[in-house]
Amino acid sequence: MEPPDSNTILRSDQLFPHTNSFQILRETVRILMYNPTTFIAIGTLLISPVSAVHLSNLLVDQSIVKYTTKTLLLVLKSSGLPSIPFVQQSCQKFAEIAISSMASFPLYCTLLLVSKAAVVYSVECTYSRKKFVSSKFYVILKTIWRRIISTYLLICALIVGCLALFMILLICVTRLLYVIGFSRDSIVCIVVIFGLVFLVFLAHTLIVCDLSMVISVWEDISGTQALVRSRVLISGQTQVGLMIFVGSAIGMAFVKGLFEHRVKSLSYGDRYSRVWERPVLVLVYSFVVLIDFMMSTVFFFSCKSYSLEAVECGM
Repeated sequence: MEPPDSNTILRSDQLFPHTNSFQILRETVRILMYNPTTFIAIGTLLISPVSAVHLSNLLVDQSIVKYTTKTLLLVLKSSGLPSIPFVQQSCQKFAEIAISSMASFPLYCTLLLVSKAAVVYSVECTYSRKKFVSSKFYVILKTIWRRIISTYLLICALIVGCLALFMILLICVTRLLYVIGFSRDSIVCIVVIFGLVFLVFLAHTLIVCDLSMVISVWEDISGTQALVRSRVLISGQTQVGLMIFVGSAIGMAFVKGLFEHRVKSLSYGDRYSRVWERPVLVLVYSFVVLIDFMMSTVFFFSCKSYSLEAVECGM
């Protein structure tokens, strides 16, 4: 595939607003092929170290994960939810994600935030037909660092609050169903439906939060203002954002599952012949994260164009 001509790369204020997720992906690939060196450097130098730690769980204490899983199972069991394999696996997965996120938090709020800002800056450089200058980016980063870190910390608090609210509501609902006299299968079915509804709500929240990070880099606002601005921009484009989120989540989950199978769990065959698979899968995972960051940035410009067009039509 040949790199696209500079005329095929739209300026940030010329993005066609009525785009779907496939068109945003295609535009992302065009931007990547237009300036591959910069984006590959960002993925290798900034995202790969975080991906390696995240996939291998180097900072996670498994004893804490087991203790957290047992605690969650006891709480849910006392509320009336049966301790079936599905519930046990869900609790274990939730505990692993929670402990891994807390252990990797220093990397998330440093390297990952820097990589996010670098991607936004690189995409804008591509639209403006300018070269990525590391010294200029460093100066910009010092200016916007307080904005992006404050927005990120608010996002973390918001997500933790959503998860805590979900756990409280889950316990209350299961306890109420148990007291009323619902059967075990009925309780499990209702809990699964409740969980799916919450996942849709959480996905929408994560889309708004992700867009607010791009806004905090691009615009001179942060924290609550960035979240409100994100919520306004995403109006009318929610379905596109959900498709982008689902696609990225599936890609990351697939690579992570492959890593756990090939690197962690596989017991047969020659382990030494598979040493190369670890760095390859880390690079693949980093590439998926990079594409996700780029699509979020392109999605921001698309939402911005859509909002400007809506204002012009209203006038």
